[in-house]
Amino acid sequence: MTDQAVDTSGPAEAAGTEEPAACEPARFFGRERELKELRDDIERAGLDTMAGRGSARARVLLIAGRPGSGRTALAEELTRRLLETGDYPDGLLRVRLTESGGTPVPTERAARELLAGLDVAGPPGADADELSEMVREALAVRRVLLLLDDAPDAEQVDPLLPDNPGCLVVATSEGPLTGIPGVRPCTIGGLDAGSAVQLLGRAIGQVRITVDPLTAQTLAEECGGQPAALVMIGGWLAARPTASVADARRRLRELPNDAEQPAGSRPLTRAFRLVHDSLPPTAARILRLLSLAPAGLADAHTASALAGCSVSAARTTLDDFVALGLLRGDGADEPQYEVPGCLAALLRALLEDRDRPAEIQLARARMLERTVRLLQSCRAVTDPEGSPSRRKLAGLPRSLRFPNPEAAAAWLRVRRPALLASARIAVEDGELDTLARRLVAALVRALAVHEGTDAAAPDLYALHGLVLAVAERRDLPRERAAALLNLADLDAGTGRTREALARYREALDAGRAAKDLYATGRAMESVGGAHAELGDYHRASDWYGRALAQRLTQGERADAARLYGRLGTVHTYAGRYGEALRNWRAAAAGHRRLGDLPAQARALSEMARVQEYAGRPQESLQTCREAVEWARRAKDVRLQAALELRLADTLDRLGDPAAARLHRGAADRLLGEESATYETRGTATKS
Repeated sequence: MTDQAVDTSGPAEAAGTEEPAACEPARFFGRERELKELRDDIERAGLDTMAGRGSARARVLLIAGRPGSGRTALAEELTRRLLETGDYPDGLLRVRLTESGGTPVPTERAARELLAGLDVAGPPGADADELSEMVREALAVRRVLLLLDDAPDAEQVDPLLPDNPGCLVVATSEGPLTGIPGVRPCTIGGLDAGSAVQLLGRAIGQVRITVDPLTAQTLAEECGGQPAALVMIGGWLAARPTASVADARRRLRELPNDAEQPAGSRPLTRAFRLVHDSLPPTAARILRLLSLAPAGLADAHTASALAGCSVSAARTTLDDFVALGLLRGDGADEPQYEVPGCLAALLRALLEDRDRPAEIQLARARMLERTVRLLQSCRAVTDPEGSPSRRKLAGLPRSLRFPNPEAAAAWLRVRRPALLASARIAVEDGELDTLARRLVAALVRALAVHEGTDAAAPDLYALHGLVLAVAERRDLPRERAAALLNLADLDAGTGRTREALARYREALDAGRAAKDLYATGRAMESVGGAHAELGDYHRASDWYGRALAQRLTQGERADAARLYGRLGTVHTYAGRYGEALRNWRAAAAGHRRLGDLPAQARALSEMARVQEYAGRPQESLQTCREAVEWARRAKDVRLQAALELRLADTLDRLGDPAAARLHRGAADRLLGEESATYETRGTATKS
């Protein structure tokens, strides 16, 4: 074999060395020929160039190899070197296109990850076509490197390709990406003997290599030169200072080959089985259970819940796995660990073979329950001291509590991909729907309180969709109505009014089936709002009227007063001023009975506006003065100032400019006094 490369970042298929010591810089072994070939391919003339046309899309470089071959490591080393040239000033974006379970990542999710890396907000509920178009638009004005890792096929890659020859795409895959023109795969196998032995020596030191160099070379050949296999064998030897290289070779040869596996996959499988079978039974079980970790991402809490052990014991075991090349660690104070993609299938197969289904389900339930409690703690820490949620939080074990809201927000940010994956997997599984519903509800609340509903809207949309899936599967009309209302609200907020209207109607049917008066009332009101947004004021007033009738029947006076105002608004838009005035009067009366003075003043203000539209300026003037008085009593300075300005405009139209100037002066004084008050409060706060 020629010089080939291996990564330094860990033991997965992106791996090429063991985790280096903290004081030792990471190294990259070999693969210089492949790196040169890939660099040369950037400048190679494509079909468009040979035909005399300029290239319309970014060049795609493909690195093809088996899992564990170091294909991702080579891609990372290539992008690192290319970034050093300065040809791609807008940096590197990367996304993985295959989930840890082996299924392709939906294009919609991959596009959202790329948009997040570009600080571009993708609207909630947008489909794959809309989001991939947004990716292309964002990349059209940038020069970036785009790393598409573990691409299953061309259909996953093509929607994400920039229409910009100034960008460069580096993709990794197990085979060719047939369907993308002009791509020549750089196919990699195992490491050459020299680089493989170097990698092994980095894990165990040069002494054991030097005393038996031929056996070390033979051991590397037994591993097929595969970086992931070499890292695991190196970790196994490093954990056994008295073992020789010959001992590792002998143990490997004693393991049977699986004749059903492709020959190229056998070295990795044998190395994994050697390391796994050498673990203590408890540690081996924890390793197998990590195949249940959502998105292949685990922390000490995940391992603790899966295995039913303490958090500290789980953290120690996970660190041991990193040393053995079985996991990647991110090196943080509270690290997150990743199950290498090349080992995920092997772990799942062993779990199904060695562990009983009931034990697996129990472990999964423990993991979900722990996640729910952490999310509840994450949200509760933001509540005021002494609140019921904080008192409940104080009763939790210390390991489940966050010291402050900042720590909780940081945890949520780091674990967010795993948490979202956990919700998806729990719902898809279908066996633990009660836990799945609790998990989704807790995640929705945590995201909303730490990020705000607007910033978290895309994730909230997906989560409400999961709630809807469970509700439909379990025939839960109340939950179905709630999920549909939430999804419709997000649709309406992004301008998809017709889609929102359809969901509101479905929610109304579900609310009626559940005999849920709140859901039906809210759905009817929202149907009216959607019709109003579409300009169909006749239907809007009809649905608002239905919602109002229900609120009046239930004695919900505040909601009734608000609906009178909504009816007044749509009648005004439709030019039915008599109906509008009747409803605004009813709204003002309702707010007055409730003692809501600001709302009463606003309703009177809208009455004055309608009277003016109806050609009754004197009545408008009188109503507006009444509104000013109620705003003054409510101590709503901004509303009072706005009403003073409206009075001034009305007086101008009535031919009384002197009175108009007086009211404008009053508005200026009110706003000036309010500004001075805020400045005084700000100074006092700083002091």
